[in-house]
Amino acid sequence: MKPSNDLFHLIKSLTKSEKRFFKLFSSLQSGEKNYFKLYDYIEKLDEYDESQLKEHFKEENFIKHLPSEKNHLYKQILKSLRQFHGEQSISIILMQEIKNIEILYNKALYKEATKFLIRAKKIAHEHEKFYFIIDLIAWEKILIAASYEAGNFDVDLNNIIKEEEEVINKLRNLAEYQILYSRINAVFRSDGYTKNQEQRDFVNEIANHHLIKGKNTAISIRATSICYYIQGLCATTKREFEKSFEKFNKVKDILDENPKIKTDLNEIYILTLFHLMQSYIYSKSFSLAQNVLNQLKSLRGKKGFNSLHTTLKLDSILLTEQLNIYNLQGEFHKAYNFFHKNEISHLKLIEQSNKEQRIKFYFTMAYTLFAINDYKGSLYYVNLLMNDNEPQLRQDIYSFSRILNLLIHYELENHEHLEYASKSAIRFINKIKRDHQLEKVFIKHIRKIAKNATTLSAVPLIKEALEEVNTLLEIENERVILDFIDIRSWLETKITGEIFQKLVKEKLAH
Repeated sequence: MKPSNDLFHLIKSLTKSEKRFFKLFSSLQSGEKNYFKLYDYIEKLDEYDESQLKEHFKEENFIKHLPSEKNHLYKQILKSLRQFHGEQSISIILMQEIKNIEILYNKALYKEATKFLIRAKKIAHEHEKFYFIIDLIAWEKILIAASYEAGNFDVDLNNIIKEEEEVINKLRNLAEYQILYSRINAVFRSDGYTKNQEQRDFVNEIANHHLIKGKNTAISIRATSICYYIQGLCATTKREFEKSFEKFNKVKDILDENPKIKTDLNEIYILTLFHLMQSYIYSKSFSLAQNVLNQLKSLRGKKGFNSLHTTLKLDSILLTEQLNIYNLQGEFHKAYNFFHKNEISHLKLIEQSNKEQRIKFYFTMAYTLFAINDYKGSLYYVNLLMNDNEPQLRQDIYSFSRILNLLIHYELENHEHLEYASKSAIRFINKIKRDHQLEKVFIKHIRKIAKNATTLSAVPLIKEALEEVNTLLEIENERVILDFIDIRSWLETKITGEIFQKLVKEKLAH
């Protein structure tokens, strides 16, 4: 069995502050601490190799029961992290308060337990932590029963029952919105914009759900913010960017007005800003898109946005979207210089990021390199995508990577390879059931152009392709490809001899 590297990943995820706290936390405990030696060794590693670890500690007795020592260290780190983050996470604070109530109750200190309960309920209500409120109400009933036994009948149980019913209704309402959110989020994570009529019907079904379309159907701040987010995402998947912009602005306003809930819904807030930025990009308002990107940057390190998970998400969005904003303005050299300036740290970031962010980065980087004529570099990143058999995530980007692959091979004059590559691209598009005609039309034309690339008859074929592409681009649903590859400008370069990045930039000026 392959040795587990879970401990290695946990140690490498620790921040400097968490490491300092772990050292301090552990030093306060008595007894021999073999796990300290283990921690110090693993913390210095770039890659985990258990055979080297065993060799390093071969003179130590604890190495004979290494799995047990690793497990002990893992638990100690988690214990210190719980302590370290206990003052920061509302969920952890509430769990501790409930435990305190239980301890005080078991010691028959009912008055003291009630003080903790009142304070915890206030916190839970402020943060709309409905599950915790239900637990706290259960303890309130227990404490009321204890007060009855003591001869105190001043508490009205009916108010408690009424409060519980209201909280249960809010919890049920929020759960229904979370299900709808999961459904529309799955569409966007899978394909970006809707890829066929079946998917458009599915999105319309969500958009017309009574909880989404109706008025005053959300009965909590959390539910209201998620309701508007769903409306915005439905509009985005259908490329209705004005509506999307309106709805995501409402989400932002609600969360900005409720900072305690905003930090708990930090991922929703980050993605809300992301979608607002995309709306500006669509309207070619790049300076406003850059302003939103700067707002995202300002969140780094702030309370509620400083976990490793959130930081990785923020940093990967900041990297890829900065490249994208430069690319869409025809500033491909700026994009490359931005990446190249901190290339090692950027690549390390992408390696740590989630798969969707890696997919988006690989494609964006491939397009940047293609535009500055580094076709081999571009092909490297395209191959990272095409050699990945990801069956569900961002199939739109996998589709566009195949079209970019054709352009790269055309520029490299691998004309014979284009016949195979174009057939493969069509098979992929048919397999994922995309009904965008432009992609298939463009692939058909590029095959024809490639066969005549070295003859004078290629130019009329390119003009024919450009004419059909321009006609299809009149349809909003077909324009999605321009968010990824400006195939129209590329075709024009083959007719006019203009430089691709210069042509992309000039078009924005008109």
